[in-house]
Amino acid sequence: MATAELGAAIHRWRDRLSPGEVGLPAGGRRRAAGLRREELAQLAGISADYGMRLEQGRATNPSSQVVEALARALRLSAAERDHLYRLAGLAPPGPKTVPVFVPPSVHRLLDRLAGTPVAVYDAAWTLLVANPPYTALMGEVAQGRERNGVWRHFAGSGGRVVHTPEERRAFETALVSDLRTTAERYPADHRLRDLIAELRARSDRFAELWDSGAVGAHEAARKTIRHPRVGPVTLDCDVLAVAGSDLRIMVYTAEPDTEDAERLALLMVLGTQELPAAP
Repeated sequence: MATAELGAAIHRWRDRLSPGEVGLPAGGRRRAAGLRREELAQLAGISADYGMRLEQGRATNPSSQVVEALARALRLSAAERDHLYRLAGLAPPGPKTVPVFVPPSVHRLLDRLAGTPVAVYDAAWTLLVANPPYTALMGEVAQGRERNGVWRHFAGSGGRVVHTPEERRAFETALVSDLRTTAERYPADHRLRDLIAELRARSDRFAELWDSGAVGAHEAARKTIRHPRVGPVTLDCDVLAVAGSDLRIMVYTAEPDTEDAERLALLMVLGTQELPAAP
């Protein structure tokens, strides 16, 4: 059960973070140097009212998803994140579940690449954190299952990446093969088992690939993103591994002195503000 001690810890960790450290504008006069309660709620993907009730000890039984989101938003260390779980009455995730902890060093990497679209995924291809350029390129990602790239491709809203039939087959094979490897590595992760069961029930194509034992691997590739504001942008996509944490960092870059580089630069300036759609 959430307690006053949990609320006090959240408040204390919120106070030590400045807006600039998490990519937010300072925005006018502040009574304190730390994050506002609404800013923390925005970063964690929860309502400001729920965040307030957590800090005041009036919200009970926060889910592990909420606790993990707060730990990421607060840039907690591994020890602090485990302490937050215990304060919330939850056991910290063990070594047999898919790691979702994003180390502060990875947060700093995203901060340094402020002009490059970068996102961090877990080993099951669930989006954990993305910087503003990535959001500008790929669009806002909904909560729930839509944050998982495998689900989004096979059973959800799809995405902005354009595939040829051959590229689609290779991409789907790699996704399913990668997910199977992750399931074998984390057999005790019930959320991963549920995801796979739902995918098999919702997508004939996923079930076909899963049952066939398809084998593939993600490789660096050029991808064309159909952006609704600036039109198609072809970029290099590299996936980097984080040693010791089983995280994947996805980075999009443009070949210099090309129309794609110009369109990406325009996107970085415009961010997610509304523009007339590209013809």
